[in-house]
Amino acid sequence: MAKKAIKSKKQAANKTQQILGLLQRPNGASIPELIKATEWQAHSVRGFLAGTVRKKMGLDITSSREDGKDRRYRIAGAQ
Repeated sequence: MAKKAIKSKKQAANKTQQILGLLQRPNGASIPELIKATEWQAHSVRGFLAGTVRKKMGLDITSSREDGKDRRYRIAGAQ
């Protein structure tokens, strides 16, 4: 049972790194891109952005939307 917990923590850390990497890109990432990268459901991705990235990590996330396109999220100040 301990091996499952370790594997789960490693997977969570990797997914956190994946999401942060996508959010740091110049054009950021959309919810569908984050879903594809993590294999999470949309509500889980949004909850992770609000709960972990914003509140626990203290990172400022900005969002923008162009007409007819998905909303894009990125870490403020990331290049």
